[in-house]
Amino acid sequence: MTASSAQPRGAKFWPALGFAALAGSRATSGPAFLSQYLSQQALAPALAGSPLRFLAKPGVATALKFLIAGELVGDKLPNTPNRIVPQQLGVRAASGALIGATVYKTKGGSLAGGALVGALGAVAATYLTFYLRKTISEKTNTNTSLIGAGEDALVLGLGAALAKSQAN
Repeated sequence: MTASSAQPRGAKFWPALGFAALAGSRATSGPAFLSQYLSQQALAPALAGSPLRFLAKPGVATALKFLIAGELVGDKLPNTPNRIVPQQLGVRAASGALIGATVYKTKGGSLAGGALVGALGAVAATYLTFYLRKTISEKTNTNTSLIGAGEDALVLGLGAALAKSQAN
């Protein structure tokens, strides 16, 4: 294997896609769970000297947890724009790109490749979760905020499981 492919492609691709998919639902969730995981590990040699190493700092992990809490509340407010409007979609794509680049960097992969996987994964998950939430709400005649609360629980559970799986 070359230095740029220190681990098999799947060892980088699936975690990057998983954390990025979380960001498609809640923009701060993917970075928060990735940061929490990284902050509990020895700094990956690939992150030493990288500007991405900030995600491995415990203070950043803590700050991101507060941002998730704010996002979980803000998502339910009536004036919150849909996640598929350009500004929201852009934030989610950027969040996914950050996640993907960081995961790929920690596993000896390409920053650009990771950023692309992360951004595309977050955008795809954004549309998927938006239309899934909307459809469930319409089909069951349930308020979207209630569906959103279920989505929150799913994101938090999946995020915790994904971070835990990386430690193994």
